[in-house]
Amino acid sequence: MPKIKTSRVKYPEGWELIEPTLRDLDAKMREAENDPHDGKRKCEALWPIFRISHQKSRYVYDLYYRRKEISKELYEFCLDQGHADGNLIAKWKKPGYEKLCCLRCMQTRDHNFATTCVCRVPKHLREEKVIECVHCGCRGCASGD
Repeated sequence: MPKIKTSRVKYPEGWELIEPTLRDLDAKMREAENDPHDGKRKCEALWPIFRISHQKSRYVYDLYYRRKEISKELYEFCLDQGHADGNLIAKWKKPGYEKLCCLRCMQTRDHNFATTCVCRVPKHLREEKVIECVHCGCRGCASGD
């Protein structure tokens, strides 16, 4: 969760351009955290939180690496303040991980037979056409799709 806005924090140039979007995503995150999860499996209750976290990180990543609309100082500020996941962004920069949904899907310790998640398998190699990841609800994040 991002740190609370105080007057002591010096915001870098360009912050006012991305602040409304990040505030909206923070509000969605709070709503997803407080949402009742009656009738859902334990893991399904966390899926909206993973999706919003991914969306925030992808927003900052796209602004800095793809569109080059924010400065390095603002990018690092967003990472330091917790508006984006630096480890996930580091994976997105590597070939083969451009569409990675979350870090849990690639950790072998969380899966049977010490493999990666089923959502990391390309669609043309799957036996089942419609699948959902148990960890984050992803339906496929392999870069070959």
